[in-house]
Amino acid sequence: MNGILCMNKPQDFTSFDVIGKLRGILHMKRLGHTGTLDPMATGVLPILVGTATKACDILPNQDKTYQATVVFGKATDTLDIWGKPLQDYPEQHVTEAALRAILPEFLGDITQLPPMYSAVSVNGKRLYELARKGETVERPTRTVHIDAITLDAFDETQQTATLTVSCGKGTYIRTLLSDIGQRLGGDAVMTALTRTAACGYPLQDCLTFEQVTAAMADGTLEEHLLPTDSLFSSYPKLRLNAAQERMFCNGVKLDLKRLRDLQPDQDIYTVYGATGTFLGTALADRTQQELRIGKRF
Repeated sequence: MNGILCMNKPQDFTSFDVIGKLRGILHMKRLGHTGTLDPMATGVLPILVGTATKACDILPNQDKTYQATVVFGKATDTLDIWGKPLQDYPEQHVTEAALRAILPEFLGDITQLPPMYSAVSVNGKRLYELARKGETVERPTRTVHIDAITLDAFDETQQTATLTVSCGKGTYIRTLLSDIGQRLGGDAVMTALTRTAACGYPLQDCLTFEQVTAAMADGTLEEHLLPTDSLFSSYPKLRLNAAQERMFCNGVKLDLKRLRDLQPDQDIYTVYGATGTFLGTALADRTQQELRIGKRF
């Protein structure tokens, strides 16, 4: 089996836990994922199956969308409701108008400090390993990109809100919510998180463990796998003739002048054979006037 298996990750599972359980269900080891999802979070976790694991390091679309709930006036060591309480802010009172007013400040490129309870490595150590020992270390800030933040619901009495966030790779939603809370005169902690889209795949494309198990039992799981080339849908398609296909599959660089689908303003392509079979990705080297193989599938 080869392709993309979109999983609806349950709470209390790490991304690696999902891989481990699927290896038992699918009876195969060649599995990978497109990016970690916090254990307490649920939602979209695209799993790379078989030859699709080759795509791990070349994913063009790593944008994600989350729906998060937050409560204002609290702080914990993990930045979420499951952490150790650090401080309450009884004087903090957030209004819907105040929250809406500051959300635009968090759009675009912003700077985040990764939380101590995270998988980021500092000096060869995972931050969460140090945090569990009670240690706090200096860690570098990172620039992340927030495309959109939508306020879905707000309860002024309970001081809670539900937000939908569309963002780029490496964004910590817990950190974002805490930073928003601090901007509003106190702090905030995340109380729930669902990833509703990742790498272009929506939640409705996802299966549960129970559904995967049932599909394996009746022999229909491959029907639920999305094609590997769907990962690269943002790239233009390049169709080769039979002779070019043989050369490409043998690692031969192709003359750009002989490629009919080449576009003047595009450099990276998904490549297909004469019968429409997905072959891999390629780079158009304008200097050498040749098509170089990116990754063969």
